[in-house]
Amino acid sequence: MDHHIDETCTLTLDGHEYTLPVRTGSMGDRVIDISGLRAATGGVTTFDPSFANTSACESSISWIDGENGRLTYRGIPIETLAAEKVSFVETAWLLIFGSLPTRAEREHFTELLTEHSPLHRSMDLHFNAFPPNGHPMAIMSSMINAMSTHDRPKITDDLSFTESAAKLLSKVRTIAAASYKASIGEPAIYPRYDLKYVENFMHMMFSLPYRPFEADPIVARALNLFFVLHADHGQNCSTSTVRMVASSGANLFTSCSAGVCALWGPRHGGANVDAVLALQKIKDSGLTPRQYVARAKDDGERISGFGHRIYRNWDPRARILRGACTELLDSLNRTDPLLDIARELEEAVLGDDYFVERRLFPNVDFYSGIVLRALNIPLNMFTVMFAIGRMPGWIAHWREAKADPKGKIARPRDLYVGAEDTAWVPRSQRG
Repeated sequence: MDHHIDETCTLTLDGHEYTLPVRTGSMGDRVIDISGLRAATGGVTTFDPSFANTSACESSISWIDGENGRLTYRGIPIETLAAEKVSFVETAWLLIFGSLPTRAEREHFTELLTEHSPLHRSMDLHFNAFPPNGHPMAIMSSMINAMSTHDRPKITDDLSFTESAAKLLSKVRTIAAASYKASIGEPAIYPRYDLKYVENFMHMMFSLPYRPFEADPIVARALNLFFVLHADHGQNCSTSTVRMVASSGANLFTSCSAGVCALWGPRHGGANVDAVLALQKIKDSGLTPRQYVARAKDDGERISGFGHRIYRNWDPRARILRGACTELLDSLNRTDPLLDIARELEEAVLGDDYFVERRLFPNVDFYSGIVLRALNIPLNMFTVMFAIGRMPGWIAHWREAKADPKGKIARPRDLYVGAEDTAWVPRSQRG
């Protein structure tokens, strides 16, 4: 995956000049290759807190153009995938294996997903050990890690990888639904073999032993779209976590379990919850969205759902979900006061030079929470839904990291600013 080195740059340090290669990616992105800097300079490294200016790996999975608001999966624009109504299963195959599946590949992968949807009976012991109010993300992480004990210890070929990937992608929805059922005191519902991926998940979430749930096709399409739009997004916190854990030689399940933990953080996967709570806060306050925006400016308060670490333009996923919100609620003949507030808030922010100059546009979390509300997904399951959607990306990055012949265990350094030559104080003299 090496791309050509068409230029160099020079670093001057202590009177010495060091020539560093400048590499160009397939989409024109340029990076200064400092992989040989420490050896050349006798120990000098770079300082980049939070890695905002660091490309830690080469990848061919997804590409983000933050300036222009673009996102592609394996070269296909996210808008195309949404317009073509691609299934989540097809999207998973695309990300994991690098191309859209043939009919035979799609059918085989679908069969594997169906075959591996039930959990091993011994996994019930794990579920029963969790408190009823345990957070579903904690349960999901633990259960995915426990899957390592039921799978082959090593993935030795493409066949074993495909089976392990299907197990993880299939069982994660079963785990999610079972954790939700446990949290509300209802029995877990077994998967059905006649349902598609999304419909089967909704069956396990909302069916009762005496009343099966049949997903409305409109609802199933909306959830499928949600999953597709969250399937991968470059080297974000959770994906980087998966790759870092994988670099140690950890198996697929353990690595993705770590990704779940990273996603759980409120700054990452919990952002869609914050966006919904912010809309609810506006509703409860009695303020109009414009009044709320004015107060936020005066107080220097961040408005949840606006702005992104990468995008300096509209998040393309937000544009798609914006239209999906309206279509979904109209099709279901349903209203949501939070959607009305969201529209007014968006209009107020985008019409204010303060936010426009700072390039604060709606992000995917702004509308994803409203979509999930319309699907009757409870608030404590929002991040779980994100995790299900992101699973194909994590699996793809684990595979890519493992296949890198130059891959080494990840080992960042720090700039030590602690004490120097601290004197030892005997215990008797410490008071």
